[in-house]
Amino acid sequence: MLTDMTLGQYYPGNSFLHKMDPRAKILCTMIFICAIFLANNPWSYLVVTLFTALCISLSGVPFRLIVKAVKPLWVILVFTLVIHLLTTPGTEIFRLGPVKITEEGVRNGVFMTLRLVFLIAFSSLLTYTTSPIVLTDGIEALLMPFRRFGVPAHELAMMMTIALRFIPTLLEETDRIMKAQSSRGADFTAGNIWQKAKSMVPLLVPLFISAFRRADDLATAMEARCYRGGEGRTKMHRLVYTGNDRIAFAAVLVVVAVLAGMYFYFKA
Repeated sequence: MLTDMTLGQYYPGNSFLHKMDPRAKILCTMIFICAIFLANNPWSYLVVTLFTALCISLSGVPFRLIVKAVKPLWVILVFTLVIHLLTTPGTEIFRLGPVKITEEGVRNGVFMTLRLVFLIAFSSLLTYTTSPIVLTDGIEALLMPFRRFGVPAHELAMMMTIALRFIPTLLEETDRIMKAQSSRGADFTAGNIWQKAKSMVPLLVPLFISAFRRADDLATAMEARCYRGGEGRTKMHRLVYTGNDRIAFAAVLVVVAVLAGMYFYFKA
């Protein structure tokens, strides 16, 4: 179901990750996501798995929520695995007519699928442990140095956070409209691709109307509270780096160094 998607949802808590500065969480997440692409052997993926498991345990987020974040993308994961199995040349281990599966295809398919799983799981930890308001402040602070180049830091941060915040709401609205249309006899699964696309029109029209209504209500509420952008705006909580952030940076850099060392060692 659409409501199973957890992108943008916040899980309240008082864990190590919840207490971290949002800037540190965003930077650590970006660094680790880039470092995942250095994993090219089973030992590297073992390091990534252990570090991800450690972060999940430190976050206090139930493991079922992490699984719930990955589950909606199972089609993409299976498609990625199958594509690598069928298209990667190498040592043949199985053949059925024109279909050939190679040892390299199995390895690359499994590695790429695991890479996507870790990307989704680690990214979901950022939104699970950071409230939308704090996330806005963190993104704005990181984009602030680019203001000298004309980048609207506050506006971009606000738009990204509002979009992230309303994804679960719009998914719930979509699920509600689909159930209402189905109770009136609509079928979103029957027919060919063109017929399925046409059957989505009764779903998209009320969804867009609802989205525009929510946007207008939000704009009115922000204007009623004298919102005038980020210029001269004060904040309830100041962003301050703490010892937790330094420990997190050090841990991520150690993992990056280990993955980089393994990458060049096994590549040679």
